[in-house]
Amino acid sequence: DCNGPSLYTVYPHGSTDSLPYVTMGSGSLAAMAVFEAEYKDAMSLEEAKALVTAAIMSGINNDLGSGGSVDMLVINADGYTQLRNAVRPNERKFRKAGGYSFPRGTAKVLEKSFVPLSSLVDITTTVKPSAMEVG
Repeated sequence: DCNGPSLYTVYPHGSTDSLPYVTMGSGSLAAMAVFEAEYKDAMSLEEAKALVTAAIMSGINNDLGSGGSVDMLVINADGYTQLRNAVRPNERKFRKAGGYSFPRGTAKVLEKSFVPLSSLVDITTTVKPSAMEVG
């Protein structure tokens, strides 16, 4: 846009933020702490990549839902560069030769039944107009 490149975060409930850095996902609080402590204007590409790596690693190490590798996408005027598995801190040390095979029936199904959630709970809603709505 006329102000140059910008980052925006759109939250699930609809609010937005525009900051020089954004984090989202289950490890976002840990990552945000790294950005808030270490971010500075006019970083070199290598400094920025190191900061992003540290932020993602903070999420990986402090949140079980954050995955196990650092992926980055560097976007600039020339296009973009995808950096998959830039860091893999939790690389598996052992892999069984030929992999694992679990034949059909390995996990026994004990019961087959389906109970709709609507039959277990009573859902009632009341719509109340806000002060600006006119009936």
